Amino acid sequence: MLQVRKSEERGLANHGWLNSRHTFSFGHYHDPKHTGFGPLLVINEDKVTPAQGFGTHGHRDMEIISYVLEGELAHKDSMGNGSVLKYGDVQRMSAGTGVRHSEFNHSETNGVHFLQIWIQPNVTGIAPSYEEKHFAPDSKVGQLRLVASSDGRDGSVLIHQDAAIYATILNGADAVQHTLAPGRTAYVHVIRGSVSVNGVELKGGDALKVTEEQLLTLARAEAAEVLVFDLPY
Repeated sequence: MLQVRKSEERGLANHGWLNSRHTFSFGHYHDPKHTGFGPLLVINEDKVTPAQGFGTHGHRDMEIISYVLEGELAHKDSMGNGSVLKYGDVQRMSAGTGVRHSEFNHSETNGVHFLQIWIQPNVTGIAPSYEEKHFAPDSKVGQLRLVASSDGRDGSVLIHQDAAIYATILNGADAVQHTLAPGRTAYVHVIRGSVSVNGVELKGGDALKVTEEQLLTLARAEAAEVLVFDLPY
């Protein structure tokens, strides 16, 4: 079964300094038909104006992943971590028993554009932890590059959930396939460009809920960057 989530149907929050599109219910946006997909609870596409951002705030028992698309994202947290993330960087913060952090646009002149992803962990009450890794664009071109997994395999960041996140960059004749094991589902989020997934045409911001399918085929792409979430049913 394939169910499309169109880009323009997402929730919108425009605070002046922040323009955000919410794939799932978040903050003041609530849609009972879109409250998450399995343990995947949040995909927010955030654009932050220069020198602005999210002040220090807290999280608990959540896997929080940032995927930077453009610009520079400055991060500081109560664990003592501080860094500036750029395109290709993936950050994972396991909130566990509690963590406080801030996220700001590091630039005084340019915007920052990133995805913030929340995944419900399969363990609670763990010590908070942090990790960031860089995935060069070449490692994603024409192939599915594992960027997050439950065991940190293949150089991915480790998340506390039986889930995997793959990133790919496709264009022209490029095509990739991903097999779903029994009892698994997938969520495909198109970051930009356009791509066909199992024959369904998608553009930037669109997504596809995939259930009761054994194989995903991504093809007929034009300047596409895509995330594929392999999730428990």
